[in-house]
Amino acid sequence: MSQAGALGAALAALRGGRAVGIERGAAILSVETAGADMLSLLDPDNCARLLISGERAAALGLANGANAAEPGKPVLIARCPWLDSAAALSIADPGQDMARGPIGPLEPVLLNNPTVAAAALTLARRAGLLPALWWLEGYTNVTAAIPARNILAVGTGATIVARARLPLDGIEQAQIVVFRDDSTGEEHAALVIGSFGGKPPLVRLHSECLTGDVFGSLKCDCGPQLHEALRLLSRSGGGVLLYLRQEGRGIGLANKIRAYQLQDRGLDTVDANRRLGFPDDSRDYSVAAAMLRGLGVDSVRLLTNNPAKVTGLEEAGITIVDRVPHHMPANPHNADYLATKRARSGHLP
Repeated sequence: MSQAGALGAALAALRGGRAVGIERGAAILSVETAGADMLSLLDPDNCARLLISGERAAALGLANGANAAEPGKPVLIARCPWLDSAAALSIADPGQDMARGPIGPLEPVLLNNPTVAAAALTLARRAGLLPALWWLEGYTNVTAAIPARNILAVGTGATIVARARLPLDGIEQAQIVVFRDDSTGEEHAALVIGSFGGKPPLVRLHSECLTGDVFGSLKCDCGPQLHEALRLLSRSGGGVLLYLRQEGRGIGLANKIRAYQLQDRGLDTVDANRRLGFPDDSRDYSVAAAMLRGLGVDSVRLLTNNPAKVTGLEEAGITIVDRVPHHMPANPHNADYLATKRARSGHLP
């Protein structure tokens, strides 16, 4: 099986509540999707321990515990009689923090292979699941297995799988090009507008946003940014919009809505992601660079306020000849969100 196929099988297994092998003699189960019956079947002696992210451990007050001092590092928690499937999910899901009573004590224990544990949590994040796993040592009878190095490797390739004309409202000279990420199998799209005649085109990297792009959510500026970007690409004579499958800054739709729930309780975007156990921004732009190269583009005028997009493309070998600001008016529902992007995520004026 190819690397992309193996990774896809592992992601499907985790989402389906099945065990996934990580390296030799270790397996994981998602706390979110594996029910009590599956856990009992695979762990009849109640030996499985709980693996959570350092960010979530810090939110739970474990920052001073053994192996839990660094928010970016995985944390392994000892099994105890009360730590069953329901209790583990209440620990993993910050949406339950205000509803449940005190928990504990939680005892962090020595993690013998933090690299493999980090890969396991990365796999859960890529599956769009909470980064919380049952850690089954010595279990090898799994439906999918994948080496840690394949999980942690950053994909650098993308293959064109389909393309066609796609006339848009007000922009008739457009085509859509669908790419498949060589390392994950995920599909991304490029909208190629007009013709840019060999000059560095105006390019917009747009991360998928169901709530903003489709439903017109006022909590973000994604929908207006998308439509204005298409207008600017057309007005400039031609350009490329990459539509990347990185919902919620790369944490997935369900986790984005969980973050919204935390924002309703007063957290900003950054703190909500951290409380869920994710980095501030989980997106990677190497696939965007690969898509541009697939279109024959190696230098661009980048339509963005986000310095991480500039850095990400440059590190992947794309030359940025100009950065074009891309600001939308604020509304009462997203003013704090936009302020947070400037103050905490370094978005440029």
